Amino acid sequence: MLTIKDLFDLSHTLAGTYLARFEKPWDALGGIRELILSLGPTLDKDAYTEVSEHVWVHKTASVAPTAFLGAPCIIGPETEVRHCAFIRASALVGAHCVVGNSVELKNVILFDNVQTPHYNYVGDSILGYKSHMGAGSITSNVKSDKTLVSVRTAEGTCPTGLKKMGAILGDRVEVGCNSVLNPGTVIGPDSRVYPLSCVRGEIPARSIWKTGGAVVALEDR
Repeated sequence: MLTIKDLFDLSHTLAGTYLARFEKPWDALGGIRELILSLGPTLDKDAYTEVSEHVWVHKTASVAPTAFLGAPCIIGPETEVRHCAFIRASALVGAHCVVGNSVELKNVILFDNVQTPHYNYVGDSILGYKSHMGAGSITSNVKSDKTLVSVRTAEGTCPTGLKKMGAILGDRVEVGCNSVLNPGTVIGPDSRVYPLSCVRGEIPARSIWKTGGAVVALEDR
């Protein structure tokens, strides 16, 4: 099973100390709001502005006037929040990120250099360093039958105890355009997902999820 240690370089997020407390990445989702509320007041006041209650934006970040920043959230250095982005609440967005046109974020951690640039929904998810969501790709965070989410792994099914869980992307994951990451998707570092994919379960590091759900090692290309 992919653990926090397997998935992420924790030096690339303000949430590093928090995430290091957990083994399974989904166990960190329930405390994101409280994490942001505790981090915000400790941020350097010469570098961050509290633009509204519990909304902290780095002075080098660019936020379009049409974007909505819901509390609590933190927007990191040199991050770009574009036209009509909708940050509902509980979003910790790192440095050098892109939150694009009509993108919606809710209860998420975005590591540094993450790109969600075009029409993405990311909810109840963690996106690792330099991960990228192609245009129109989304995380689906609730099962259609509303039962609790489980993660399918090579060793069997692992219950999360969560009704809402989107996707966990390891560092440098590339998700193709118009893909759906189903509830309980965990993708290992340096893996890739073909466009128009419907993804579920655990995908090992350095793998490719191909059309139809075949998974091959990246070295086999």
